[in-house]
Amino acid sequence: MLIFKSKYIPSPDFVEVNSIEDIKKTKPSDIVLLKEFKAPFDLAKYCKENKVAYAIEANSILDALYASALEASYAIAEINLAKQLQKIADNYLWDMKILAKIANEEELEEIALNGIDGAIIKAKSIKPKA
Repeated sequence: MLIFKSKYIPSPDFVEVNSIEDIKKTKPSDIVLLKEFKAPFDLAKYCKENKVAYAIEANSILDALYASALEASYAIAEINLAKQLQKIADNYLWDMKILAKIANEEELEEIALNGIDGAIIKAKSIKPKA
């Protein structure tokens, strides 16, 4: 199970971006975060073409379907949506990992019991734009 932003485990930074210029300013160790994931998916296409690890904030199953097709590394979602996405990801053998947003480390057990790939602890989880 992947655990991001735990006080006990070091993890890369998720950096919110809104342009290609923002992506170019990130560090190689950062994970680009596309909070606004909408057609025509220009930033996702740029990340795919340039082999930049990126995550999306999924607000629907459709978001995750497109993200998987565009080779996103992670789909971050609220717990209920993450449970649904994990079933789909397992069925279609997605390479993209599903991360549930949780408020604190006590919720990790629920994530594990539901077989979700990982979790990201909301407090301190995202850096401001580069």
